[in-house]
Formats: sequence, structure tokens, C-alpha cells
Amino acid sequence: MENNSILTVEQQKKISLTGVESVDAFSDTEIRLTVAGKKMRITGAGLKVLSFSKGSGAFSAIGEVSLIRYGGAKGKFFQRLFK
Repeated sequence: MENNSILTVEQQKKISLTGVESVDAFSDTEIRLTVAGKKMRITGAGLKVLSFSKGSGAFSAIGEVSLIRYGGAKGKFFQRLFK
């Protein structure tokens, strides 16, 4: 699988992501993924996984996105993008 990933967030409501290796856990407030060997956490409200293809690594979800944390980074880079 490629090491490149593309993350698209549309109006804080729809998420598309490539390079996803696994969906580790999900609920209506949090989705945990492994992307290119690193952990990703998406938090928000009303989150719902629409699709995931392990073969292609394509992932999509909908809901109100409030935070995306990638690779265990302590900073909240993506949260600042949403303000």
C-alpha cells in the first residue's frame, strides 16, 4: 500500500481519506484509524463511517468534525484549521 495519504474535509461535515490501513474503533463521537503506520483520531458529533476498503485504503465518514489528531502529535493543528 502507498505511504501517501490524502485527507479531505468538506465543510466540517464529510471526511474522505486515502492510505487507511485499518479502522481500529468507531462511535458517534470518535473514529480511530491507522494511516500509513500512524494512528489518527477524529472526534466530533454524529460521526458515521460510510465506507472503508482495506484493499484500496479508501475511507469516508460523515458527521460534525471538531478535531483530527494524527500520529500522536501533542499539538492540535487540525483543530485550529476549523476555527
